[in-house]
Amino acid sequence: MKQPNILVTGTPGVGKTHLSKRVAEQLGFKWQNVSEIANQNGFVEEYDEEFECPVLDEDKLLDHLEPIMQEGGNVVEYHSSEFFPERWFQAVYVVRCSTSLLYERLQARGYNDRKVKSNMECEIFQIPLDEAKDSYRSEIIVELQSDTESDLDGNVKLICDWLEKWRSANEAKKQ
Repeated sequence: MKQPNILVTGTPGVGKTHLSKRVAEQLGFKWQNVSEIANQNGFVEEYDEEFECPVLDEDKLLDHLEPIMQEGGNVVEYHSSEFFPERWFQAVYVVRCSTSLLYERLQARGYNDRKVKSNMECEIFQIPLDEAKDSYRSEIIVELQSDTESDLDGNVKLICDWLEKWRSANEAKKQ
């Protein structure tokens, strides 16, 4: 694999999209927004009215993504991580933010009270972090705080620095 694949996960509203777009742009990687891919390609089985969100057809989605992931150079963004194969990712970043800030962000999105409460509980109980820990090797998981623009800048730099180390390590393996 010429380039690694990176997973960015976390509760809705923590800043995954901003981080993923910036990292993909900075590294020249392809940004894979799983929600958009699922909607555009009909990989949605049903719509959960209670939580106002689509239910994915994970098999169709994974079949679609497999050849893309084999190419490498992807930043994959999604709020859940447990159904992606571990072999796809060389780094997993779990984005977090303070609950007061998350509450404001979710309210600004116009989420109903039940959806806000559910997402707040996900963040408080670290559901995305635990999912990542249950699904991937601990040495590839990094937890990132994303409350401010400064945090975002630092996170982008951290991921860019990681890529340089990854490239160096893989060049050394080839020789």
